[in-house]
Order: sequence, then C-alpha cells, then structure tokens
Amino acid sequence: MDQYHTEEEDEVLPEMPVSPTGQYFNSSALSLSILAVLESEIPLDDSQTLTLLKDVFLPINPRFSSIMVGDRNGVQKWKRVEVKLEDHINVPSFPAGLSPEFYDKYFNDYLSKISLDEFPQNKPLWEVHILKYTTSNAAGHIIFKLHHALGDGFSLMGALLSCLQRADNPSPPLTFPSHESSSTRNGKDNGILRGLGSVFTGVADTVLDFGSTFVKDGRTPIRSGEDGVEFRPNVITTVTFSLDRVKQIKAKLGFTINDVIMGVIFLGTRLYMQQSSSTKDDHNEQHGNTNTIALVVLNTRALGGYKIIEEMVKTKSEMPWGNHFTFLHVSIPKLIGGATDDQANLNPLRIVKEAHCIIKRKRNSAVVYLNAWMLAIWRKFRGPEATAQYFYNTMKNSSISMSNLIGPVEKMALAKHPIKGLYFTVIGSPESLAITIMSYIGELRITIRMEKGFMDPQKFNSCIEKAFDMIFKAAVQNTLPPNS
Repeated sequence: MDQYHTEEEDEVLPEMPVSPTGQYFNSSALSLSILAVLESEIPLDDSQTLTLLKDVFLPINPRFSSIMVGDRNGVQKWKRVEVKLEDHINVPSFPAGLSPEFYDKYFNDYLSKISLDEFPQNKPLWEVHILKYTTSNAAGHIIFKLHHALGDGFSLMGALLSCLQRADNPSPPLTFPSHESSSTRNGKDNGILRGLGSVFTGVADTVLDFGSTFVKDGRTPIRSGEDGVEFRPNVITTVTFSLDRVKQIKAKLGFTINDVIMGVIFLGTRLYMQQSSSTKDDHNEQHGNTNTIALVVLNTRALGGYKIIEEMVKTKSEMPWGNHFTFLHVSIPKLIGGATDDQANLNPLRIVKEAHCIIKRKRNSAVVYLNAWMLAIWRKFRGPEATAQYFYNTMKNSSISMSNLIGPVEKMALAKHPIKGLYFTVIGSPESLAITIMSYIGELRITIRMEKGFMDPQKFNSCIEKAFDMIFKAAVQNTLPPNS
C-alpha cells in the first residue's frame, strides 16, 4: 500500500489542533459518530472502491488521513499516518438466495451492530461498509461511518456529496433547495420601543432558556432514563414524506419547512407517548403529556447550500469545515386536555404553530452564547474530559435529539451507481430516541434511531405518519374547526 504523505509528515502537525468540540466527541465520556446510508438503485460493483477512496475521499481533508494524539503538553492534535485502505473497507457476507424481506432483517441487524462498534484510536476515524444484498428498499447499500470528531453533519455530508455526481449529467455541480430564513420579515421593524421590548424579551428568554439546560426529563415511553443507553442495541428505521406535500402545508401556514417537520415529529411523538401510556397501568396514564425536552441541533454557519470542499477548508470560509453548531432545548408542546386522542384531533396545527413560536423565541435568546461561554469556562478550569462529561449529561437529560440536513434536488450517482435514497443518523448519544431529517430528490427522509426493546418502532413510525396526515388535512383540506 502506498504511503500518501512524506515521512516528515508522520508527526504531530502544529497547524492541525483538534477543536474543543472534536475532543468532547472523542473522549472517555462521549464518542459520537455519523452513519450515512446510500441506497443503490442497481446491484453494487465494488471494484472501484480503493481507487475512489484514494483519489477522491482521502484528499478531501487531512483529518481523513490522521489520528488524534496528545502532544508533550497534553493538547490533542491531528497526526498524519499511513492509511491502509483495506482496513477501512468492510464487505459483510450473508447467507445467499434469501428474499429481500430476509435481507431487511440482516441489514437492520448489521446497522445496529456497527453503530455499537467503537473506532480503534490507532487509525483514522472512518469506515465504509458495502452490502451487496437486495433489500425491500434498494439493490445494495453503501454505509459511511464517520466519527463526529472529524466534523459535524454539514462538513461530513459535504465531503460525501463531493464524491458523488449528478446521475443525468456528471459535469454540472449538484444543486440544493434555496435556503429559507427561519423568521419572516414583514416590512421594517426598527421602532425604538419595539427594539427595547425585544431586548427585554430576549433577556427574559435567555434566563428561562439557560435554566432549562439543567432540567432532567423523567422516565416516559420515549426515555428509559437508564445508564449506558449508548452501549445498548438499537433499531434504525426511516419514514418518507413527499416534499411537495410539506411545501403545501408550509404555503398554507406561512411558516418554514423546518417548522412543519418539527410539528409533525412533535405531534407524532405525543401520539406515541399517549398510546404507549394508555396500555400501561393508571399510574402512568399521564405520561403521554409529561414535560419532555428535545435537544435540537442548530447550525451556526451562514447557510446557503453546501460549498465546494476547497471553500470549506479555507480558514476564513463563510461555511468552514468542522463542528459549528449548538443545541437548543425545546419543550415539546403538550396535547390539549391531557392525553386524549379526541383533543389531539381537534387542532393538529396548534403543535406546528407552537413549534414555530418556540424555535423563533429560542433564536431570540442569548442562551447559545451563554452555553458556549460555560463550556469554555468548564474546559479552562476542569479540562476537556470534565467538559465532555457535562456535554454527555446535557444530552442524557433530554428525551430526544434532533438534527436535519438538506440534500440535492437531482438524483446522484456514485461510480455510475444511481443513488435511490440517502439518509443519516447520529450514533453513540445517550438518548433512547434520536431523529434526523434529510431531503433528497423531492422527498424528506426522517430517520429514527431508538433503544431496542424499549420502544416499538412500528408504532412510532405509524404515529409520525398519522401526525403528518392530520396536519396535511387540517392545513390543506381546511378541516380545522372554527376559531382554531
């Protein structure tokens, strides 16, 4: 195997320090990774895998050819090493001649298995898994497992997309949906009194929001609250919605696509909690409407679509490589009248509207900066490991983690393999439920990762689908009651 750098580079590189967040995500307290799944439309031919990884993937960023080490002062740096590509490629072997339904189970079990496997620290923190078996969804699957220390979902998805081309014409670049602002501007709003009101409101919101970062959710149908959830088997499923139908709801309500999807997930989650509580004893009857916090990932870049990798890796890029995000603690709206399905059906759009208002208010708060300041203080006086433990506890105390990414509007191909579907999930986090959303060729794919044996994946998916239908009918078909 060729060495992809000079021997002089095989040392700690001073210009490649590991970011604080990268250290938190690869520590004794916390180890987060991203699974990105590509669904192939045709049977897979992996003969070009080594060439693609060597010529396209590795040059994207030096971190893909580096490991994390501590220098003489204990500061974590990226160290360039020789990359033996064969050690990063996995092609599992399943029994031959089975039906797609059987391979569905093998595929799901394999996803659960690799999500629990830890990366060895003596080689770069990424893997590729190639599954050549036809399932109900695809003729084959390519799975990229990428450690979160390498970068956030925006960075890593940008790297992945740089390896793909448009299926119809490889020459033009991929295009993405136009970015929409999370807040609408209805004319100028610069009055002094209104400005002062916004300042005071922002201060009050900041105090409330900062206090919510220390709140710990109790045990509910979506949160076991037990230790070591990240080390337990999980189930990864997906639900797909038409992006056109989502846009119809958006147009009717005047909100954003994110607001609509948040409302769907929040309502679906409440319906699941309600149904699960109703099957238990009377003591747990109200667990469907208990206080529940979602940890929503907010990208801190000035987004406008993915930039080419050459732009992302520049020092002063508008959308730089790395982990550039923060968490928002969002209280999931409750069902009116307690955990009764009749009340939920009266006004499903209330959840969407509340989700919109909550996110808008959170963005007006300075809690993002306070949290960053607090992490810096912890790191300075307690060290990165203690800060990582604080990060871990923040995630564990919530019930759901949520993040989303935009994908291209055209069908992609990888080495002439048309990509039918694309989705991702975050693994290694201590919540019983994690939800990620990604758009691709006119569809929104919601990926649900849940603690195996604790939650019912079929029931949860059904509740998400039911919530979407309720919201669509109420918004587009005007089925809301008067004065709702």
